[in-house]
Amino acid sequence: MHPSGCIYIYLQPNGCIFMRRDVFQGIADPTRRAILGKLAKEKLNLTTLTDNFDISRQSVTKHIKILSECGLVIIEKQGRDRYISARPEKLSEVAKWINQYRSFFAESYDRLDDYLKTME
Repeated sequence: MHPSGCIYIYLQPNGCIFMRRDVFQGIADPTRRAILGKLAKEKLNLTTLTDNFDISRQSVTKHIKILSECGLVIIEKQGRDRYISARPEKLSEVAKWINQYRSFFAESYDRLDDYLKTME
């Protein structure tokens, strides 16, 4: 993961440039987290997905674009519809980041527990 946590720019073999956002940008917004939650349960087309939220179709489309750039969703065209499905395996980056702090929090809670026992 890039230390800046920003946007990665890649040059594809065919000469095209594409951007990849950091997975943390994808989950930073509560609406995107809710969209991921819906898509984790089932693949949905854009209209059905939009019906689950009190925001415009354009707003949902912008969130889907960001999630796609983060690699958290895949958009597949089937006929005239576009179906969106979650790629929850990409969240492993978040899990790895959290795990590096797990021992820190465990030690902190142990120290707090020891301190609270002295107050009894």
